[in-house]
Amino acid sequence: MKIAVIGGGASGLFVASQLKDYDVTIFDGNEKCGKKLFITGKGRCNVTNNCDKEEFLNNVVNGGKFMQSAISRFLPTDTIAYFEEKGLKLKTERGGRVFPVSDKSSDVIKTLERACKGATIKLNEKVTSVSVNAISNYSTTVIPTEVEGSISSQTSSMCYAKLVNSSTTCHPEQSGYFITCHPEQSGYFITCHPEQSVAESKDLGKAAYLITTIKGKYTFDKVIIATGGNTYSGTGSEGDGYKFAKMLGHSIVEARPALVPIKLKESVKAMQGLPLKNVTLYAVADNKRYSQFGEMMFTDEGITGPIVLTMSSYINRAKKVELYLDLKPALSHEQLDGRLLREFDEGKNKNLFNVMRSLTPKNFIDYFLYKVSLNSQRKINSITQEERERLVKGLKNFPLAYKELYPLDSGIITSGGVNLKEINPSTMESKKNKGLYFVGEVLDVDCLTGGFNLQIAFATAYACGQAIKKEEKNGI
Repeated sequence: MKIAVIGGGASGLFVASQLKDYDVTIFDGNEKCGKKLFITGKGRCNVTNNCDKEEFLNNVVNGGKFMQSAISRFLPTDTIAYFEEKGLKLKTERGGRVFPVSDKSSDVIKTLERACKGATIKLNEKVTSVSVNAISNYSTTVIPTEVEGSISSQTSSMCYAKLVNSSTTCHPEQSGYFITCHPEQSGYFITCHPEQSVAESKDLGKAAYLITTIKGKYTFDKVIIATGGNTYSGTGSEGDGYKFAKMLGHSIVEARPALVPIKLKESVKAMQGLPLKNVTLYAVADNKRYSQFGEMMFTDEGITGPIVLTMSSYINRAKKVELYLDLKPALSHEQLDGRLLREFDEGKNKNLFNVMRSLTPKNFIDYFLYKVSLNSQRKINSITQEERERLVKGLKNFPLAYKELYPLDSGIITSGGVNLKEINPSTMESKKNKGLYFVGEVLDVDCLTGGFNLQIAFATAYACGQAIKKEEKNGI
């Protein structure tokens, strides 16, 4: 059985390692495998998160129900065992994040490549199309080259011609059948098949696939699409998998950036690089409320940092988004008001700017006071109760004018992908085309940061590999 794996990243290499007893060919358009894997985790490669099934699913933003079967059969502990059994020593850090002891992503890639020993790896060979190869579905005979009928187009390996000679066993032209001609020594192989795609025919059991690359054409019994998403295009993740899926009749959930910074409408360039710690970021997205506690930082156009990246994954499909900051989440509204009263009482003759330094970072004060319509040079003894209330509300519910997310290519991962309704969650096989599989980020599944997205890659690849081996064993 010939199996093609399109994509030499995490999921592609992993599924190939599951199928080393078969004739496997890995196609990758880069000069080496694992190019995106190489830069993950800032070059350290956070291979998984050492958590249980429940915690893993809690970190899946889209596709949690779909992932239940695959993650049940290949848990994060299985990923850890897989690598350690192959000689890669791992360590668990804060938040359950698992890294190689060497802190080198290259060691993860080398381990996966060694596990694929026996597979043919075609580098610098970008796949341009994947199609159902109808030839394998119908009987083929050899007839002389002088067969009546003209060849409309011909390449070095294949040509197509309308059947004109109705004396053959094929149906006449008007019935909608064609012949496929392959030059073969003294004659042509003639194959009769209907115009409709084999994917739509009833005879799916014999379907095979034609893969076209920049270097040639290949046929395979099964195809596994492991091309990743559409972020970090410089690593080869250009959304090709979506194109192939569409070619084969699948629908795509629009690709959106995930785990990405957020742009604001107002200029915040003066605060670029300013961190805010122990704050809570709130979002109201299409009437759904989300919150994240932790650290963030201002960029030249907006905000970034752990809580911002996480929030982006929850709001990237919303049409309307509002953002707010609680700068003092540990204090209630009343407690904060009480603290302000004490600060004001102790510094009656100070400027408001100086008192605010104990409440917010210095470089944030001017922007904050501008938003609550107060002058930084006002004396504390002139601040009214209503103005103090504005300060409290600003500290507890500071508005950030949401504009949009940073571009797709800025995201750590892609949200969106092949529609999960069209994929068998137990096998990763297409419900539309037998022998076609999708694994990893090309699917409409995405998680938060912490090793969860690579766990998706490995779990879906494992499900796919096991399904193919079981099918072959049972002779299906």
